[in-house]
Amino acid sequence: MKNILLLFLIFSSTITSFAQLPGSAKYDNEVYVSGIESIKLRVLGTDFGQPIIRLGSSELLKLDFDDLEQESRYLKYTIIHCTHDWKKSDLNPLDYLDGFMEDEISNYSYSFNTIQHYMHYELDFPNDNIKPTKSGNYILYVYDGDMSNPVMTRRFMIVEDQQVGIAGSVRAASDVRYMFTKQEIDFVVQPGSYNIRNPKMYLHATIMQNGRWDNAIVGLTYRSGPPTELSFDYDNNENVMNGGAEFRVFDFRSLRYNGNRVLSITFDNHINHVYLVADIARPFGAYESNATLNGRCFFKNEDFSGTNTEDYAFVHFALRTDFPVSDGNLYVFGELTDWQIKEDAKLMLNPATNFWETALYLKQGYYNYQYVYVKNGTNTIDETYIEGNNWQTQNDYTVLIYFQDEGTLYDKLVGFSFLKITQ
Repeated sequence: MKNILLLFLIFSSTITSFAQLPGSAKYDNEVYVSGIESIKLRVLGTDFGQPIIRLGSSELLKLDFDDLEQESRYLKYTIIHCTHDWKKSDLNPLDYLDGFMEDEISNYSYSFNTIQHYMHYELDFPNDNIKPTKSGNYILYVYDGDMSNPVMTRRFMIVEDQQVGIAGSVRAASDVRYMFTKQEIDFVVQPGSYNIRNPKMYLHATIMQNGRWDNAIVGLTYRSGPPTELSFDYDNNENVMNGGAEFRVFDFRSLRYNGNRVLSITFDNHINHVYLVADIARPFGAYESNATLNGRCFFKNEDFSGTNTEDYAFVHFALRTDFPVSDGNLYVFGELTDWQIKEDAKLMLNPATNFWETALYLKQGYYNYQYVYVKNGTNTIDETYIEGNNWQTQNDYTVLIYFQDEGTLYDKLVGFSFLKITQ
């Protein structure tokens, strides 16, 4: 009897460990070890878009990343269910996973004909070993050997096959104070077959701009409307976001010739260097239309064909401002920095040139980026300080609708919609 009890306690402890992240990890997109670069998590067969798949469908997510240090890692992963606002949910892994609690990432290959050697890893999931059985928010947790050694965390979503209807639009803010600078995201939720008795308590919406989580509007509750049409049209700017400006671009798919906005390419001390055309701050300029990937990037080598032939290079940025920058710091920002403020992306003023400069070690490809400002003592990212703020900017918006049935322990993702500005 004692042996059975001991086995039960060990089993319960093991299951509990897979239900939450260790204290050093976050329920966010983060990297915890050096050398892990060029991470992509997307729907298999697509190049861009949000990592959202339908519950019970044949759709898969694909994780790609490089290990530049080529460490002898024993990479494993698990999946952790979260609430609508990205906290650990109350579900036990046995409630939301079919198969095993963890699995190995065993699909890897080596770079070919590159100066920077690396190991490229790939993972397609859900698969026969691990398959989520509930909709909602999830964290993909990758670790080395055991769960106390985090490597990375990635957010993804699984949506119910039977979804609510979402009718929405993006337009200039209705508040006259912001009508030339901000965008208002209005939408109506049509519950369909869902019986939403108490939407104020159990229905929540999230609005994402260009795939960013740092400025996402999370936890919106419905404002008004009959049970058949729940309105998320607000009066006090709860659903308003900066329009910002179109992203800047550069292209170094080739290291043999200068791509778009590449000034020169050099090879020094066995390292590739790419120097971009200098940028100019534009906080007060008129809106400039420009087709972009809204901050995203893709990796490609046009010099050689084959797999894993993309090399790495230090990409040098230079920014001129016609005004002093004080009480804060400037950073390069976008998917190229994992949508985060990173120390190596901080620009420093070069007194010899009077330009703000930095360099990022990036994989060959096509990139979007912006310059952002972070005031001292805060974590708020201001994309308007250098780039300006225009209501016409062609941002991508993702609206996510979560519903918790009364008496249940988790937030279902019951619908999503992609919206753009209408002019």
